[in-house]
Amino acid sequence: MIRLTHSLRTVRAAAAALTLLAAPATALDLQAMSDEDRAAFRAEIRAYLLDNPQVILEAVELLEQRQAQAEAQADVELVAENKQELVNDGYSWVGGNPDGDITVVEFMDYRCGYCRRAVPEIAQLLKQDGNIRLVIKEFPILGEASVLSSRFAVAVKHVAGNDAYKQVHDALIEFSGEPNEVSLRRLAEGLGLDADAVMDGMNAPEVSQELQQTRALAQRLKISGTPTFVVEDELLRGFLPADQMALVVAEQRG
Repeated sequence: MIRLTHSLRTVRAAAAALTLLAAPATALDLQAMSDEDRAAFRAEIRAYLLDNPQVILEAVELLEQRQAQAEAQADVELVAENKQELVNDGYSWVGGNPDGDITVVEFMDYRCGYCRRAVPEIAQLLKQDGNIRLVIKEFPILGEASVLSSRFAVAVKHVAGNDAYKQVHDALIEFSGEPNEVSLRRLAEGLGLDADAVMDGMNAPEVSQELQQTRALAQRLKISGTPTFVVEDELLRGFLPADQMALVVAEQRG
């Protein structure tokens, strides 16, 4: 008799739970239930989830999808708010096709292994698609050696121009030693640059200002790692091979 009474009570609680779940969200008020009904309601939910654990996975997957969509939309808005400084700041090196219909912006660090892996991928992308404009953002975040390398590269750009900057940029990407005053001077001399002018220019106010402005831009975009790419209005956080980058470019072209 006790077992039958308990079963009937559980059935009634389950029926009440189903009724509440089918009702508008505002009608589901656990505080209005008796302690007994609330306990039975929770027991039914637990029993359902134990019998159907895939529901939890489905809920987690849906939550992750919604979070990803929200983050992607937030990134689109951040890019739109900072678009001019991203694509035409007046100081960042521009390569590829300067008149291309798609602009790819890369935030990079010379000491970043994935940035080094990205270089041939980007080169392949530019070779395959002659209508891409590439903008390089010096974003040294991996310690003093990174900062020193970026200061050197930017100083070369100020002293010797964009072509010399590209040479130094490529050399620093492949550089396996420790960047210091001696090794960087040797690199400048090896490329036929005015090493004294470059080394003296590394701490020039305009070099510091350029790096500070790029860092501030990255902070506004909530960029904390390298490489990070911006393809038109899409922000891509991390390394992508050329074929995947090409798909993003194609989507942007519509």
